[in-house]
This record gives sequence, structure tokens and C-alpha cells, in this order.
Amino acid sequence: MDYGLRAVGIGERLLPRDDFTLCQQITLIGSGMIWNIYFGVLALIFGFLLATAVAMGKNSTSNLTRKPSEWFIFVFRGSPLFIQFFFAYFLFLQLKGVHPFFDPFTAAWLGALIVLFLNTAAYSAEIFHGALQSIPKGEVEAADAYGLSGWPRFKRVVWPTMLRLAWPAYTNEAIFLFHATTLVFFSGFPAWQQRGDALYYANYFADKTFNPFIPYPILAAYFILLTLVIISLFGLVNRRLNRHLPANTRQKMKLRMNLIR
Repeated sequence: MDYGLRAVGIGERLLPRDDFTLCQQITLIGSGMIWNIYFGVLALIFGFLLATAVAMGKNSTSNLTRKPSEWFIFVFRGSPLFIQFFFAYFLFLQLKGVHPFFDPFTAAWLGALIVLFLNTAAYSAEIFHGALQSIPKGEVEAADAYGLSGWPRFKRVVWPTMLRLAWPAYTNEAIFLFHATTLVFFSGFPAWQQRGDALYYANYFADKTFNPFIPYPILAAYFILLTLVIISLFGLVNRRLNRHLPANTRQKMKLRMNLIR
């Protein structure tokens, strides 16, 4: 009860310093998962919207929209996420000295969220663009034959088909995004009053006890459970997207973890 919500400032103010119990480690690391879920959920929602726009921009025939989309994807996919956190925090610090408006951007809850949002948008946009390229021409031609064009055609034909084709790969991106949230407090953004994420507390216990074989497996167990939840939720969406297809031809999700990124 003392440490269950400590990561968000509720409960005991001081961390335990000695005689660490297994219950304390499980509870504190679990409280840190609140931040990982916060970063992952919001970055996924806003990143999905931006990724759709960027994918459409990259698929455009106009250089005014295609080139910025291509460079956005290239920059955020070509640089390590850890470095993006570092440079973003440095940039926000400089802007903070210019105007007080930028003060919240140096805090992890906003600054790190922006970086994660842009990073996952770039990766997701590339996935969506590949799906756009894979849409059967017959479906688009059929929409044209029915008189659909512009936004109605995109909403009723192009976008649903794009999601159906991209969803298995996008599920992998969502899983990796939640794993990537563990980099937030190790990449420049400080943990205010020791209110960090799950890895922050796992690292704290490992440093204090000189035994990483208890906190890190606890952390891994939490993320395995979170991954199972993500797979289940995205699986429901995948079945919804493919509900019009016969059962024997529905595309099944094949999860391939990103070992190197």
C-alpha cells in the first residue's frame, strides 16, 4: 500500500534503503509500470494518427508532401532512439531558457512522450506505406467503378485494406514501443523525486543489493504480461478487420520480434 502508486507521487516519499523484501521489489517495479503504460498508450494513439498522414504523404505524387514524409521517416528510423531522447532533452533545455512555455517539455511526461510519439510514427508510417503499395488494384478500380473518389474512397476502401494488411507488422511495432519506454529515464530526462518507470526501480534494487537476478526477472515478467495483453487486444482488432473474409483465408498475425533496431 505504501509503494503501490509511488511512481506517480502517491504513498511513501522515500525509497527503502536496506532490508529489501521481495514484496517491496515487486510492488515498486509494478508501480513504475504505470509510466511505461502511460508513455506507450499515448505515443501509440497519437503516433497512429500521424503515421497514417505520413504514409499518405509518402504515397503522394507531389514532391511537396512526399519529400518531407520521406525525410521524416528516414531521420527517425535512421537514428537510435536513445540519441533522439538525448538531443530532444538538450533542445528542450535550450528552449526553456528562451521562454517559460517550454518548461514542461523538459519533464519526461511530455518531452519523452513527444520523442516516442515521433519515433513510432516514423516506423508505423513505413509499415502503412508498404501496406498502401500492396493494396490490390482491383479494389481501387472497383471503388472507382462505384463512383467513389477522394475521401469516401480512402475511408471505405483504401484505409480499411491498408490496416488489414499492415496490422500484424503494426502489432510488432506496438510491442517494441512499450519495450522502448524503458529508455526514457536513462537517456537524459531525469526522474523527478525518484519517480521513475519499472526499469528505473529495477536498476535501483540491482545497485543496492548487488544482485540483478531478482529485480530484472521481475521486470521481465511484467513486460511479458503486458505483451500478452497487447497481443490479445490487437488480435481482437485483427479479427475485426478480417471479419468479412472466409475463416480459412483470414490473415493470421505472425509476431516477429525486433532483435536489432
